[in-house]
Amino acid sequence: MSTTFATFGNDLHAGRRILPIVSRRRTWYLISVVVVVLLGALAVVRGPNLGIEFTGGSEFQIAGVADAEQSSAREVVREHLPDNEPKITQLGSDTLRVQTEQLDSAETAELAGELATAYGVPADAVSTSYIGPVWSGDVTQKMARGVVVFLVLVAAMMALYFRDLKASLAAMIALGHDMLLTAAVYGVVGFEITPGTVIGFLTVMGYSLYDTIVVFDKVRENTADLTGQRRRTFAELVELAANQTLVRSINTSVVALLPIGSILAIGAFLLGAGTLKDISLALFIGIIAGTYSSIFLAPGLLVDLRRREDTIARHTVALERARRGETGSTSEDSPGSPRGEDAATRADGADPDAADPADADAADEGEGGTPEADPADEDDGTVGRDAAPRSARQQPRRTTRRRRSGR
Repeated sequence: MSTTFATFGNDLHAGRRILPIVSRRRTWYLISVVVVVLLGALAVVRGPNLGIEFTGGSEFQIAGVADAEQSSAREVVREHLPDNEPKITQLGSDTLRVQTEQLDSAETAELAGELATAYGVPADAVSTSYIGPVWSGDVTQKMARGVVVFLVLVAAMMALYFRDLKASLAAMIALGHDMLLTAAVYGVVGFEITPGTVIGFLTVMGYSLYDTIVVFDKVRENTADLTGQRRRTFAELVELAANQTLVRSINTSVVALLPIGSILAIGAFLLGAGTLKDISLALFIGIIAGTYSSIFLAPGLLVDLRRREDTIARHTVALERARRGETGSTSEDSPGSPRGEDAATRADGADPDAADPADADAADEGEGGTPEADPADEDDGTVGRDAAPRSARQQPRRTTRRRRSGR
């Protein structure tokens, strides 16, 4: 199995096998749009599950419970707050977390005592905390500001690194796809959105851009001498780069997903720890989305953004015309190029201004005046004939000179 996969990777890197990544880019676009729209619609219907850090409220943690069932806590809260539906989460095997709307000090103390009684634990086993609306609003504002600053700085860095604003734009579009898909899946699953979720999202941004930069770096290497080669178009060279980095991206993602998947499984099914579930789910979905977008979306976006550039467009047209030619020649032999004109001249016949090779021995070594008549030529009627122009007359042969000199 590993040998077959290694051979497959070697074939992709060497160009012996090419997967239709860029050539079928519109198919990948359609798949991405359909998946994001469907999952996003489901997430909107379900509604966001914002944590107390963003909504504000009171939180109670009940430790050392013998039975971690949640119905008792829900009944106690409903008796105190009929209009409020609490958020109850199990932390570990013997701890419950109950989140309610904002309560004052007296209400908090009274509810904590009733929760302790309902679960048969001492009063000091119930810890309380309060998060006000000002703090939660400040956290939300700083989160949004941090994401915007991160995106602006990364976009500027990529534009400077690749010396191409379109490469940076393609990477940002792919990153936006990753964030939307991760948020949609997160909303469908229904996990609580906490600061840990935001940390996971920021990490996903970094990973997605890292993988895209690796692919674009290979694209830059392949297209460095674009106009100096006549084998592949710009789109074909980008597709080759995507194929060459495909196996590397898969291997990197699998190595990253193994520990994150373990953390997600432990947090969701064994410990029930909210922070572990939040950050691990965001990372798990985000890495998968980032790997997909860096291979199947970003290269195609780069081609669509750059294919109308003058140099790339002319090179593509010339190469496609050469491939459609009857002679199968390259674009260097196409009409309009110097080599193409030479080929046309050779096909139409010899240059009329070229010297006849048969006259190579007839060059005059003298000053080029009118030749003297040879007695031997009198019978041919050549004596007294008007001299032809110098560029067209035939020079006397050396045999005539030898006869005149007596040799």
